[in-house]
This record gives sequence, C-alpha cells and structure tokens, in this order.
Amino acid sequence: MTDAASTGANDAQADYWNGRTGETWVELNRLLDMQLQPLGQAAMAGLAPCAGERVLDIGCGGGETSLDLARAVGPGGSVLGVDLSRPLLGLATRRAAALGLSVRFEAADAQTTDFVALGGGSFDAVFSRFGVMFFSDPAAAFANIRKALKPGGRLAFVCWRPAQENPVMTVAINAVADLLPPAPPSDPLAPGPFAFVDPERVKRILGEAGWSEVAVRAFDAKVGGWTPQEALAVAQKVGPLGAALRENPDLRPKVQDAVARELERHADADGKVRLGAAVWIVSASAP
Repeated sequence: MTDAASTGANDAQADYWNGRTGETWVELNRLLDMQLQPLGQAAMAGLAPCAGERVLDIGCGGGETSLDLARAVGPGGSVLGVDLSRPLLGLATRRAAALGLSVRFEAADAQTTDFVALGGGSFDAVFSRFGVMFFSDPAAAFANIRKALKPGGRLAFVCWRPAQENPVMTVAINAVADLLPPAPPSDPLAPGPFAFVDPERVKRILGEAGWSEVAVRAFDAKVGGWTPQEALAVAQKVGPLGAALRENPDLRPKVQDAVARELERHADADGKVRLGAAVWIVSASAP
C-alpha cells in the first residue's frame, strides 16, 4: 500500500481511523458487516456492476464491498478499494487473499488522490458504502472522484438519513440518556456519519462537483441479526453510545445493564436483534 493517505486533505480523519477507531472496527468487523451489508447491497444493486468493468470502492473499510464488486465484475474486471484506515485495509487484504479474489487495496485520501494514476487508468464506476461523508471539502472530493471515471461512468453510494430516523443508532443511547451527561452541540455540516442527511445538500454538492443525473432515494431496512450479547458489544463501542462511553468510561458499568435489557426487548422471535435503518441511496453520472 502507498502512503497517499498520510499527506491528504483529511489528516484529522486519517488519524482518527488509524487509531483506536480503526482497531475497533477490525475487532467488530463481522458484526458491523451484518449491520451494513443490506444497506450496501441496495446501493450496489443501483450501480449494477457488470462483468469486465473497472470499479473504484471509496472508503472500502474491511473489504466486504470490494469483494462483492470483484465477484460482480469477474476475472475480466478489476476493483481498487481505497480507505484512510490501514488497520481496516490490512483486514481487507487478508480477506481477499483467503478467498482467492484479486482486489487491490490502497491507503488513499479520496479528496486529493489521482485515481487514474493510482489505478492505472479510468474507471467505469465508483461505489461507496458509508465512506463519503467525512471529507473536509465534499465538493472538491467529489470533483476529484469524478475525474477517475470514464465519460458516462456511474457513481452510487449509501449514506445515513437523520439519527432520529435510525433506531439502529439511537435505541441504545436513548435507553440510558438520563445516565449520561448532555452531548455537546455538533455542527450538522461537519465531516461525520450524518453530514449528508439533507438530500438537497447532497444534490448541491454533486452538482457543484460536475456530476449529472443526480438522484437520491430513501431506503429502509431492519439490520443486525445479532444475538443480544453481540448487539451490546456493538452498541458500547460504535455509534452515539460508543462515543459517549469513550468520553465517560467510568459510566460503562452503570450503563451496561440498562442497554442490555433494552436490546433484549428488541429481539425477534428467533432471539436476534434487528433494528431499523434509514439511508439515502445516491446515484449520479460523469458527463
């Protein structure tokens, strides 16, 4: 892997994803893929990758989406997966080797990297599963990504709708809100998982970046399929509750039992926890 991520425009994000957060996502990758897989599949169906195509996967994380894309394009195609997180890229590389799939992974900042040079040519399509909401300058990033595509190339990504529409994000923290200190106010436009909750903002950014045929549609699903113990492991380390407990680790013992009881209450008849997720599926074309 190259060092493209270390000199990018999003160094704060690179530090974040190469620290404890990246390690946590590696640790919980199987459980997080269970949560995110149906949402990514909905966006991938819209992209409709074809045999023989060259596809760029932005924010590929632990590699599940890149591996799915590799299966879709077959041996005659190619997939380049890029991410800022070296821990997750290491996992992705190991997964691809274990499956015998030929996927290239690189550490790269999508806002500034020359993907045509990095990938050895232009791409037919670009995909991302929750990997494009973290740019310091989203319009510049999407303009740069557009340059990686052939004329008429396709973009598809999935991003979160507001937190209040996502029980998968809020059930755990709402159950213990009275036990936690108030969260500090946040900038809704700052890089982060909920930076693209406004579909009009997404359309405006992509338009400024030179994309055409921009479309945004809502998609809802029940996600997870975890045991209550697995759901508790995810809730305590990822999402709003995970963030609150990182700031207040002394509250973890006080919070655990209440969260566990709430998650058990959401278990289906089969004993698995599935929670509602609400996302935008975004598509666009390169002129």
